[in-house]
Amino acid sequence: WWQSWLDYVNQDMNSSASNGYGSHGYSSPSSCSKRPFAIDNSDLITDVMSEVANIDIELHETLVEGRDYILLPQAVWEKLHGWYGGGPTLPRKAINSGLSQSDLSIEVYPLRLQLLLTPKKETAIIRISKKETVRELHRKACEVFDLILDQVCIWDYYGQQKHALVNDMDKTLDDANIQMDQDILVEVVADGNAIEDVGCLGSLQENGSNMKDSSSLAIETCRSSISIAEGLSTCKNASRSCSSDISHSQQLASPSSELDNVHGMNAVATRGAILGLIGLLNLGNTCFMNSAIQCLVHTPEFAQYFREDYHKEINWKNPLGMVGELAMAFGELLRKLWGPGRTPVSPRPFKARLARFAPQFSGYNQHDSQELLAFLLDGLHEDLNRVKHKPYIKSKDADGRPDEEVADEYWANHIARNDSIIVDVCQGQYKSTLVCPVCRKVSVTFDPFMYLSLPLQSPSFHTMSIVVYTCDGSALPTPYTVNVPKQGRCKDLIQVLGNACSLKSGEKLLLAEIRGNKIHQFLEDPMIALSSIKDEHLAAYKVPKLEKKTILLQFVHRRQERISMAWKLFGTPLIAAFACDGVIRSADIQRTLQTMLIPMLRNEKSQLHNLSNSSSNVASQADQGTCTNEEFAETDNKDEDANNDIQEEASHLFLELLEENNECIDLSTLEEKSFKLLSLSSSSSSPSLSSKSIFINWLPKDLKKYDTCPLEILPEVHKHGSSLPKRSRGEPLSLYACLDAFLREEPLVPEDMWFCPSCKEQRQASKKLDLWRLPEVLVIHLKRFSFSRSTKQKLETFVNFPVYDLDLTNYVANRSRSQRQIYELYALSNHYGSMASGHYTAHIKLFEENRWYNFDDSHVSPINEDDVKSAAAYVLFYRRVRTDNTSPSNGAQSCANQAHSLCRR
Repeated sequence: WWQSWLDYVNQDMNSSASNGYGSHGYSSPSSCSKRPFAIDNSDLITDVMSEVANIDIELHETLVEGRDYILLPQAVWEKLHGWYGGGPTLPRKAINSGLSQSDLSIEVYPLRLQLLLTPKKETAIIRISKKETVRELHRKACEVFDLILDQVCIWDYYGQQKHALVNDMDKTLDDANIQMDQDILVEVVADGNAIEDVGCLGSLQENGSNMKDSSSLAIETCRSSISIAEGLSTCKNASRSCSSDISHSQQLASPSSELDNVHGMNAVATRGAILGLIGLLNLGNTCFMNSAIQCLVHTPEFAQYFREDYHKEINWKNPLGMVGELAMAFGELLRKLWGPGRTPVSPRPFKARLARFAPQFSGYNQHDSQELLAFLLDGLHEDLNRVKHKPYIKSKDADGRPDEEVADEYWANHIARNDSIIVDVCQGQYKSTLVCPVCRKVSVTFDPFMYLSLPLQSPSFHTMSIVVYTCDGSALPTPYTVNVPKQGRCKDLIQVLGNACSLKSGEKLLLAEIRGNKIHQFLEDPMIALSSIKDEHLAAYKVPKLEKKTILLQFVHRRQERISMAWKLFGTPLIAAFACDGVIRSADIQRTLQTMLIPMLRNEKSQLHNLSNSSSNVASQADQGTCTNEEFAETDNKDEDANNDIQEEASHLFLELLEENNECIDLSTLEEKSFKLLSLSSSSSSPSLSSKSIFINWLPKDLKKYDTCPLEILPEVHKHGSSLPKRSRGEPLSLYACLDAFLREEPLVPEDMWFCPSCKEQRQASKKLDLWRLPEVLVIHLKRFSFSRSTKQKLETFVNFPVYDLDLTNYVANRSRSQRQIYELYALSNHYGSMASGHYTAHIKLFEENRWYNFDDSHVSPINEDDVKSAAAYVLFYRRVRTDNTSPSNGAQSCANQAHSLCRR
């Protein structure tokens, strides 16, 4: 509705301006804009009635601002609603979302809390702002259950267990760590007496953690639903044991409201000698940052580097860096996380520095941990780049040199400009091979990489490859590969294909099924489901927008067989549009065809000459439907040097018009005769598009003048439709299969067109990647999030990745390296939930203990190695295993020993 209103207002203003009307509220009489109907917000709200009366309207949970809705000030809404009516009205509050009082955001989704009344065992669901106070939560609970305020106690009841008594009335729910979809226990206290015995609580803090007796460790796995706003992981190994020595008053003590203070002790208390088990406080939707930081901090090479004197390597004057501030902020945070004790650390100073140089991560919205990792690695590299003045180095062509020599040259050039601890540890090199689809030109480069982004099999999209043909001779037939919804229709394919081939406003695309080297039918109905198209080959024709009285000429290619000399069909037909009521001669058809074939002329001089004349020929044909031989001869005489070549190459092709009785009429016999296409019977099965077939009989002399190979390139539509091999239902996807899909040769997406130096044009080349040089630490990003123009989706595919012995030896194209390429997993960033409501955690292996831990913001707890694998795995961190008896665990032990030494000093 908003977009239609904008169009209405803008069209009205534009029309007024163009017709000379003033700005006094009068619109042009010729304005064709329509006044919008009443506002209809019904598609934003759920159809299911609320479970309780106090929730009047529930929004869909996956709405995206700018795509599904816009936010308006109240005064603007009241004006629009007064003018157009409709609704329903959906008011939302502006809340403080940052450190400054002016840092405001709109709370589209207030907290949704489930109230559990005990001992009556009644339930209710309420909506309340996270910036409301605990006092308001008490008031709402009493209102819902009809209770007296003085007789009610409210508990943080996360995981169906009592954690903290929520009794600091002036604290906000956000400060009290109340999360979306959390359970809240409303306990009725008889006669205002002390709280009933609730078992052994310990000194539970507001984040649900408790202090532990170091002599014992009891772990209880708690499972709960994913939080919508920030959430908690689906598997939190939080400790729930208690100490009987703590007094009742200590159990109910409320912690400080300052967010940077300790919200709670770690869920794990083990031998005091272990370092690296410190969590990070959640500042508000910062779990993505906490997960990424823990993975980097627990990379042994980085842990050792930043605990030593790294300041001497800071590049203070690098214009691409952050003047060392990012490196120093990260180094300070890393030293705190590797310090003694278990007190969670606030990453607020680091986040402030991050937001200064990366505004996209400012505020308190949820972000992608992989995007943050990419920025951090690149930013740390530039801050720590040992190269103070980057030299300009021009890459040389391979010129037939061995790959090893060229790869080493590329890497040396890269190191000459980029030399840091990040390059030493995380950067590798891959070989990229591009092949032009037209001239088959091969280009090989060796490029660095920081991480590998591996595709997963998407259930909602697939890839289609289609060749686009022009009818004006402006370009060779060009293949395009596009992504379309699996349940999409022809209109979806035409839209993305039009964007890929830069369709102009005066043009349209015609889709046609190709069978037996002929057009079987045109797919005119835009609502045809793509899944119903059974033909393996489709062609798209870029034609001018057709008038009502238009007939299409289909040029079908034939050539003679060597032995029988019989005519045999080959290639993909071309089409041209003519006016049905226009008078036309065979010479006009010949000239139109020769214009279409200009890009296929083998003689470059002839091609340039014909291109200079084609525009005038086409314009004449469009106006009259005829063009005289005298005009054509006049243009030929413009270049006397090229005339002899052109005269031979412009000789008419052998064309035959196919009649309904399958008789062929030699168009050369109609040279001096005129006829109307309307009088010719149509051979098209299309309900609205009329077409006639004309055979192009390619003689040997014609094949010498024209390169017809582009006409024979017609890939299978669904050849690249599946990025990965088909799997049976429930079968896990192997990480090796993802790597195979990443390295498989496929056409470039339209956004990454390649300039072919031979064709001197942009081409959608096919690209093949090979791993050439692997880094010490290999970061693998599983592409779980898919985006399109209309949908955003997370793939919940379970990827079976090895914890030990990830063997990439056979994936390395550099055969001169005889050493096996074996890797071991030591960290991963997990994402639980959907795109609209997710939570990040990290799984980290401490090599000193040879044990895995779950880092869930400020909560740190041990987990079994079998629990490391899950469908939530998002970014994997692997370390190279040395075959010379120097294992990663030995290096990690060395790092840990150095850390102990630093702490003692």
